[in-house]
Amino acid sequence: MISINNVNKHYGAFQVLTDCTTHVNKGEVVVVCGPSGSGKSTLIKCVNGLEPFQSGGITVNGVAVGDPKTNLSKLRSHVGMVFQNFELFPHMSIAKNLSIAQTKVLGRDLAEAEVKGLQLLDRVGLKAHAHKFPGQLSGGQQQRVAIARALAMDPICMLFDEPTSALDPEMINEVLDVMTELAQEGMTMMCVTHEMGFAKRVAHRVVFMDHGRIVEDDSKEAFFDSPRSERAHQFLAKILQH
Repeated sequence: MISINNVNKHYGAFQVLTDCTTHVNKGEVVVVCGPSGSGKSTLIKCVNGLEPFQSGGITVNGVAVGDPKTNLSKLRSHVGMVFQNFELFPHMSIAKNLSIAQTKVLGRDLAEAEVKGLQLLDRVGLKAHAHKFPGQLSGGQQQRVAIARALAMDPICMLFDEPTSALDPEMINEVLDVMTELAQEGMTMMCVTHEMGFAKRVAHRVVFMDHGRIVEDDSKEAFFDSPRSERAHQFLAKILQH
């Protein structure tokens, strides 16, 4: 579903990604982890063209992301993206947040879009809040709305960029529970996260990055039980000791 081949990206002289190669098969959940500044978020934003890259190739369902002829807006309409800070429209109701892209991008009529939106709000446990505004919801609730909004577009895969890092600890599980359900239903997912419990529970593979390079790309069992690199050993020792 997602293929990343020898991708390089730099800002001027600063190399952000170096020869990054990995893939995500249909129905697979891949967790991308590593220390801050290792290039995780940049890599996932390259997947749907939010960040350009200078060399290498990325394809999503056979579509070349870096090809100038590719309609990135059309590609993004099929690739769900959930950001760290929710990115909801603050001046629109929750229901409107879910229906607007369906009508503007997919061409659905408003009634159909509203029904779909309410079904997805119900799925994430927030149907009763449909007529509220984002500022009236907790961070965890807003992130669940953001996931529902992405699902409203009938995505072929989902990208998550540290979806719980802006949340209070008590709200993290309500978001991870929704993500876990999606994974169990067979959604193709690429998740940048520090939530190692989620990775152990749900991931098929773990990609570990450091200084813009993919240091390890292995099954979750191999990564957690016997990481090959000293850097991954150090990372796990710090992140799992609590």
